[in-house]
Amino acid sequence: MLLPSTTEIQFLSHQILQEKKVELGILRLDKIHNQVSGNKFFKLKYNLKEAKRLGKKTILTFGGAYSNHIYATAAAAKLAGLNSIGIIRGDGFDENNPTLSYGRNQGMNLHFVDREKYRAKTSKQFLEELKGIFGDFYLIPEGGTNHFAIQGTKEILTSSTHESTHICTSVGTGGTFVGLATSIRSGQELLGFSSLKGEFIRDEIQALLKEFEINPQGKIELITQYHFGGYAKWKPELIEFLHWFHSEFGIAIDPVYTGKMAYGIWELFKKDYFPPNSKILMIHTGGLQGNLGFVQRTGIAIPLG
Repeated sequence: MLLPSTTEIQFLSHQILQEKKVELGILRLDKIHNQVSGNKFFKLKYNLKEAKRLGKKTILTFGGAYSNHIYATAAAAKLAGLNSIGIIRGDGFDENNPTLSYGRNQGMNLHFVDREKYRAKTSKQFLEELKGIFGDFYLIPEGGTNHFAIQGTKEILTSSTHESTHICTSVGTGGTFVGLATSIRSGQELLGFSSLKGEFIRDEIQALLKEFEINPQGKIELITQYHFGGYAKWKPELIEFLHWFHSEFGIAIDPVYTGKMAYGIWELFKKDYFPPNSKILMIHTGGLQGNLGFVQRTGIAIPLG
């Protein structure tokens, strides 16, 4: 069982907030656990309980070479007394990068497949092939999004967030956004900032809402113009923003998820998106483990945490 630390809402002070007459707080999920941080804590919580209930001894999941999900799953499985297997996408990267080295140190068995093979990750044939190699396992999908992940992420919002008018989160596979959509209240607006290029994410979110029979009590909206070229892509203005945000508020954010969302929020301030007297909650979904890998991969310095 994963045990959380106390999370806090850190309220930010800046001239633009005063000018626009809005309030901004950041929910520090990056501090919820020293190994399984951010939204990954909530996505894995009930998956681990289910694996235990079924008597499974091994967790198997999928991810890229710098994946927060791989990092967190390796740590969470070890804490739960379970074995773990990571099916890693692609080639041509450092197989001893900080994320993968950490996974190995946590006891994760890393299995590398090419991108074509990886695309079959949901096929019955590939999963049967993996069972032939590794034996029985409890499957957690890429990014961790399934019924148990949504059961966890709907717990992110608590009584301390009830006064927020706007709740902002980054969006990858959609599990966190959909979990939050389950628990927002009437009068609240949930904004999801996609880290992926393209409008397809709208259909994917709608499919998840339908699959899990979720009818949000508040308004939901996807913001798709702050992806900086696509998943894990970046531009100089994003890097500059990461440094500015850390210098201004003393908070490190990552360039894949939270950084893009925070940049988007600041742009929306300039465009008067938020009405006066809005109380905006920005969710820091963690992922700081990937910052060191970003620095090593690109040679570009960013705040590490």
